[in-house]
Amino acid sequence: MEIRNIAIIAHVDHGKTTLTDALMRQTGMVTDETITMDSNALEKERGITIYAKNGSLFYKDTKINIVDTPGHADFGSEVERVLRSIDSVLLIVDAQEGPMPQTKFVLKKSLELGLKPIVVLNKIDKPAADPKRAHDQVLELFMDLGANDAQLDFTTVYAIGRQGVAKLKMEDEAKDLTPLLDTILKLVPAAPHNIEAPFRMQPFNLGYDNYVGRLAVGRVYEGKINVGDKVMVKKPTGETRNGSITKIFTFKGTTRIEDTQASAGDIAMIAGVADIDIGETICVSADQEPLPAIKVDEPTISLNFLVNNSPFAGREGKFVTNSQLRERLEKELEVNVGLKIDFSANDHYKVYGRGELHVAILLENMRREGFEVQVSQPQVIIKDIDGPNGASIKSEPYEEATVDVPDEFAGTVIEKMGKRKAQMTNMHQKDGQTRIIFEVPTRGLLGYRGQFVMDTRGEGILCSRVLEFRPFAGTIEKRDVGSMISMVDGKALGFSLYNLQDRGTLYIPPATEVYEGMVIGNVSKGQDMTVNPIKGKQLTNMRASGTDEALTLTPPMEITLERGLEVMAEDEYLEITPKSIRLRKQYLKESDRVRAGRKG
Repeated sequence: MEIRNIAIIAHVDHGKTTLTDALMRQTGMVTDETITMDSNALEKERGITIYAKNGSLFYKDTKINIVDTPGHADFGSEVERVLRSIDSVLLIVDAQEGPMPQTKFVLKKSLELGLKPIVVLNKIDKPAADPKRAHDQVLELFMDLGANDAQLDFTTVYAIGRQGVAKLKMEDEAKDLTPLLDTILKLVPAAPHNIEAPFRMQPFNLGYDNYVGRLAVGRVYEGKINVGDKVMVKKPTGETRNGSITKIFTFKGTTRIEDTQASAGDIAMIAGVADIDIGETICVSADQEPLPAIKVDEPTISLNFLVNNSPFAGREGKFVTNSQLRERLEKELEVNVGLKIDFSANDHYKVYGRGELHVAILLENMRREGFEVQVSQPQVIIKDIDGPNGASIKSEPYEEATVDVPDEFAGTVIEKMGKRKAQMTNMHQKDGQTRIIFEVPTRGLLGYRGQFVMDTRGEGILCSRVLEFRPFAGTIEKRDVGSMISMVDGKALGFSLYNLQDRGTLYIPPATEVYEGMVIGNVSKGQDMTVNPIKGKQLTNMRASGTDEALTLTPPMEITLERGLEVMAEDEYLEITPKSIRLRKQYLKESDRVRAGRKG
């Protein structure tokens, strides 16, 4: 049986998973309408793909392995390593939005690897969809990214993923996804099936099973392997170690099927090599060449993870000690390629990630598992790069930010981005919407998304992708609010919060338990302010008119994980437990904060 290996790549929310699910259903691989490729609880809640996943379908005596990849820039490392192990990509582009920053990122990686994409213009049923314009923009993008003549001669398929229909020309009638499946069979080369050569495989993903331990998901490049065979694992550096295959799984639909053998061209999952890592080569003899290492873009932000030591520590979590935190972070490193961790300090661990969402997903998973942890404010990684005449230059990461907003908000966004050292590189208006492209230091974008949502009243879209390290942009003035800090322990009262809400924005509702040093809101004047949120009303036995009026409290701005990482100050920690997320000062007592301020 012939095998075709493809990945589905696109910007976030352009319809990759919906289209993959429709392909699975139409080929009979999945009969339950509720089953979807996004199987993780966080993915279902947020409606985004976070982890690359693979499935397969059978069509006209051909097995098509499909890898569904994330579309968010923070999970770019998931996309990069998948692209190495497939033979073609379906580039999905929203027919209304056209190419977006992540479209550019994933397409650039595909073209560099010499892949020839099949373009799928999706969501052609949207009221403002313009397939012709989207097609021209995609062609322009191919040219900008230096595509060769063969890559520029791409085939376009028009689709509505939600309805499960596709067609090759806009005027054709669309019944199902057969035109897309036929295009895949026609254009994607069959996977090389050399089973006589010695076995070689490279994992692009890892799984875990409580019974058999760590599982390697990868492409078998040559040869075949049976359960019980002895193998050798080679690092890209040439170091080797031995293992033995205990189980082999292949994919049918979205489920894995236990098998006795895996052969060249297929994507399989194997167990038996306990400490296998992504990018290593599994082979059978010492004289085989290791496959080229998988290179992943480096992290752009860092923050400290610490054991929770607040007055409320240990109330909700099961895992609260330093050794448990260290063990969990070491386990995360095994599967999260875009992450780096420095374990050298005793009292904290420095975690380097690709962006705020990348770190927030790790923290959300940890709190759901029962961990309590504190994190410091995310900081951009500053490093020295070689300048033109050998001198080293202080540099920082820059991002390309694409902003889509209604025309009336464009001025505000340009003004705010300008303060954050952004340079506008492109701007065009159409049908009441303005698209502006900026190049901005990552530092300028940190903490801006919440402000952006408020400035555009929730109608704007802001997407970004990391460009490169460039010379340091100097001081960026961002934080124009101070923190409202509780000076006491106890339960916050509505009467006290009513009097405090005029000073800024509150983060807590009445009856919330607070402790000294906890941040309960922000102050619009920009200076930190210590307050008493548990002060009740002075009661007398005299009745007076107007004293018992109902208090009207403005709903508080609830601190979520991402919002906490955005609004926290440099001298604060975000305290994360299974049930609560709180902001607090690093020094809880005011006298300690004053002393630390003098030293600083």
